[in-house]
Amino acid sequence: MKDVKYLFAYLVPLLTYLAIANKGLWSYATFIFAFGLVPLLDTLFGPNEENETQEVQFSKLNNSFFDILLYLNVPLLYGIIGYFIHQLHTAELHLYEMIGLVLSTGTMMGGLGINVAHELGHKKEVHKRLMSQLLLLPSLYMHFTMEHNLGHHKNVATPKDPATARKGQNVYFFWIKSIAGTYVNAWRLQLRLLKKEGKSFLSLANKQLVAAIIQGLLLCSLFIWGGTQVLFLFVCTALLSVLLLETINYIEHYGLQRKLLESGRYERVKPMHSWNSDHQIGRILLYELTRHSDHHYLAHKKYQVLDSHIEAKQLPFGYPACMLLSLLPPVWFRVMHTRI
Repeated sequence: MKDVKYLFAYLVPLLTYLAIANKGLWSYATFIFAFGLVPLLDTLFGPNEENETQEVQFSKLNNSFFDILLYLNVPLLYGIIGYFIHQLHTAELHLYEMIGLVLSTGTMMGGLGINVAHELGHKKEVHKRLMSQLLLLPSLYMHFTMEHNLGHHKNVATPKDPATARKGQNVYFFWIKSIAGTYVNAWRLQLRLLKKEGKSFLSLANKQLVAAIIQGLLLCSLFIWGGTQVLFLFVCTALLSVLLLETINYIEHYGLQRKLLESGRYERVKPMHSWNSDHQIGRILLYELTRHSDHHYLAHKKYQVLDSHIEAKQLPFGYPACMLLSLLPPVWFRVMHTRI
């Protein structure tokens, strides 16, 4: 019965709907909730390091409830984004309302869209991977899954990984490095796969090309239907969702490195190579993404059975609070360098 707690994650799309419907100061509802109220709730409820027994985990793995929770995010995301675009096109909005709606919708696209896409993108089933791509489309980040699965998980906590922040690297420089590096690596991996499989560049096997065309058609459609303003605000919203993702990447692996062995290979990824957070509210809202140490240790594990590891390095606060802290590099360095 306690697993109904994950329904709490649907507060994000609900608040985003209310933000779009009511406008005014309501426009900021989702953003204020995520980065104002959630850090306070995380502090109030604190972390919970308890792990489920094997019997409970087995039961959860065979319970479709956890999958359905993820699937429902697809129609919710597209319904709210469609409503958002419609309001941008038809409503007379003040500048502060436009900014608020971009912040709220972008927050939803990052948490409800990219985050759930990350979970589904690790699965082998075709329908789950398709839903992952659908969730990434509004953020214009469909290349993420290939690079994340074949690049990031292989190279995490090494200089080869653009999504691992080095010690002393500020988040603003990291954004540029990670966004550019992820895109370049995705294409590099795609070209390598095409060559290995003997497939043509101009074929459906080129997933990066297909994704680029689909995203391009989406942007063209928005421009034709809504004009420059709608297109610009949508791109700003997509960019915000990507920056939220990359900020999470920043705090998840900041300053951590795997040892280079005499063989020339890096040591195996261990729980100690990712920052973990057991703060309860963030765990629920992000479908256990914050138990990131176990996710990298065993990438195939479903979110509902991720464990907390004693040897994993712990973030000082929950994800939203750490994301805000990272925006102040001197303070972030002072807090984190004593923990590395």
